[in-house]
Amino acid sequence: MALNFEIPKLKYTQENRFFLMAGPCAVEGEEMAMRIAETLTEISDKLKIPFIFKGSFKKANRTRLDSFTGIGDERALKILRKIGETFDIPVVTDIHVPSDAHMAAGYVDVLQIPAFLVRQTDLVVAAAKTGKAVNLKKAQFMSPESMKYAVEKVTRSGNNKVMLTERGSMFGYTDLVVDIRSLPIMRQYAPVVLDITHSLQQPNQNTGVTGGRPQLIETIARAGVAAGLDGIFLETHYNPSEAKSDAANMLALNRVENLLQKLIRIHETVNDF
Repeated sequence: MALNFEIPKLKYTQENRFFLMAGPCAVEGEEMAMRIAETLTEISDKLKIPFIFKGSFKKANRTRLDSFTGIGDERALKILRKIGETFDIPVVTDIHVPSDAHMAAGYVDVLQIPAFLVRQTDLVVAAAKTGKAVNLKKAQFMSPESMKYAVEKVTRSGNNKVMLTERGSMFGYTDLVVDIRSLPIMRQYAPVVLDITHSLQQPNQNTGVTGGRPQLIETIARAGVAAGLDGIFLETHYNPSEAKSDAANMLALNRVENLLQKLIRIHETVNDF
């Protein structure tokens, strides 16, 4: 299923390759966000991959009380809007409570429902009623089949602009596993994105800081493209070790272009059959 709705500034058609949703986990400041956005825009333009910039204006789902949560809601949202206007690209951000939906909708093009919150009906409906595109991240504890009902919460609220993101399922307490079968199942309900960085998280570590296995990012990405998808989601930073959120599973910014080149070749090979 190709993306069947329009997102402002997203240069995407059925004939395109997969689209890219990428950026830092959180907006840590204007200079870092603009720097990452500029690099990703240059790469996506060069490779002719439709691009949505991702950045969380706040991080509400943290394990520890002292974890970084943001630089201030309005300040971060203004940076996201500036990125969209400067580079003429759509922007996505996470929301966590219904009141976030209306606030964030004034700054971004896509509202993302975090995996932990995708069963929260009031939140999903609030996002849908803004009229913005809604990206529903499949919860780590939900089956792909059950995401049909999350999609219906959006569409029955009068909004057909909805997509789903696979980000792995819980395997024990401290690991995630990607079930590639989820992609064709969920594509029956909406366009599907594969999150190739969060899928490799290792949550619930003794330190209270989520771990990760970034060395397997390319493996997960290759499998997803071969299986058929509409978009790739990844978090990136020019120095992942310095990122204030999700540092352990990010892809270094200087490795993004090479990975995408490989994925394009796989996509073209698969679509030749």
